[in-house]
Amino acid sequence: MIYELEERERAVPVFAGWEETMIWSCLQGVMGHIYVKDRENPVSAMAILGDFCFFGGEPDGDLAAFKPEWCKQDFMIAVPGQAGWSEAIENHYCARAKKVVRYAMKKEPGIFDERKLAETARMLPPEYTIGLMDEVDFRDCQKEEWCSDFVSQFKDWESYRKLGLGVVIRKDGHLAAGASSYTAYRGGIEIEIDTKKEYRRKGLACACGARLILECLSRGLYPSWDAQNKWSVALAEKLGYHFSHVYDAYEIYGY
Repeated sequence: MIYELEERERAVPVFAGWEETMIWSCLQGVMGHIYVKDRENPVSAMAILGDFCFFGGEPDGDLAAFKPEWCKQDFMIAVPGQAGWSEAIENHYCARAKKVVRYAMKKEPGIFDERKLAETARMLPPEYTIGLMDEVDFRDCQKEEWCSDFVSQFKDWESYRKLGLGVVIRKDGHLAAGASSYTAYRGGIEIEIDTKKEYRRKGLACACGARLILECLSRGLYPSWDAQNKWSVALAEKLGYHFSHVYDAYEIYGY
């Protein structure tokens, strides 16, 4: 049997050494879920939040294959921990699991140059406006596929207002770019950033990222950044982050 773990602190040793804020969100009970086979002394666990699931501890084929009943999505990014989890994921999902490389950025509080970030946030053509995410922005993000992940992990505006934080850029009243909390944990957020296709290569993502980092710092929050590709790494480094390491993940289609 696989159980959702209510006393989440019992899974802390399973995920020891992971610098992954979405796991922290799950362990803290802020967002997400943790599943185990042994509720008293778990040696394996799956943390699931949004489009991500993380496998820690001793590899377990049952956990690798598990999908909670409430989870209706057909896409997931699975991140294996210790050796053996990759094999368990591949054995269950076979061709549906595409192995990819992701890029971890270092978590280094105190490294940001706030003066430089402020200058970057102001570098917008006059036809664009930038501001903090409000309820109108939240609802507009829900309506547009390209920016829906800015708010998709929050059930409503009130939840976002309490836990989330974001910045949007508009042109002629329309959303053009944004940076927001994909998820939140105690002490910080995990950043999601994107620009609508027709507005790319204009520095909008950089301006949004700079403004959001500044807002996080002003509130005592850490703006965590995990990169899907080398473009995201380059943008993060431009904003003051440092590259840490690459890691394997699986994009699962037909989850």
